[in-house]
Amino acid sequence: MIYQSTHPLIKTLVNRLRDISIDALRFRHLVKEITRFLIYEAFEDMPLKSHKIDTWQGKRAFDFPDEEAFVFVTILRAGMPMLEGANELFTGVGSGFLAMKRDEETKKSRLYYDRVPPCEGKIVVLMDVMVATGGSLSDAITLLKTKKPAKIVSLNIIAAPEGLEMLRQKHPDVKIHIAQIDERLNADKFILPGLGDAGDRSYNTLKEEEA
Repeated sequence: MIYQSTHPLIKTLVNRLRDISIDALRFRHLVKEITRFLIYEAFEDMPLKSHKIDTWQGKRAFDFPDEEAFVFVTILRAGMPMLEGANELFTGVGSGFLAMKRDEETKKSRLYYDRVPPCEGKIVVLMDVMVATGGSLSDAITLLKTKKPAKIVSLNIIAAPEGLEMLRQKHPDVKIHIAQIDERLNADKFILPGLGDAGDRSYNTLKEEEA
């Protein structure tokens, strides 16, 4: 199931990301802000757990998110600011990391790093900034399903219709929450209008021809 946000504030933040004049710090800050909005929208039915805290009137029990029910997983590098934004909201949730490398000839990605904590029976929240062809995200979902989570929810900022359609067919059971669905992919499988390479823009990584 695919859900695109209609909130005007989210649309505004996404469009600010497109501005190539902003620096890496500002770019990461915007990604974190958008991630928090996506979490608000995606988890209106978040499981809660009663917890006693010290108040000015003594100990009282209140409901808080059941952080033990979740595992956050991000795809390196671009997804790191998303994870930071999520961790600032939920400091007790375990975090996992996947790394994939894009083959510039085939336009496909291969997994080369998997560091995900036990997530059997838990809600896995998978985070990556962009969904282009959908191949990387699909491979990540396929891997995570082998770890037997209760369900997988994907949070993404920009997506191409082609990638979402592939994911809809391969993983109809996964909820995908998107801040913005863009127009299409170009011949090189990059999203249009998109926002460039999110990992490079997050960490000021110049390509060889730009250095």
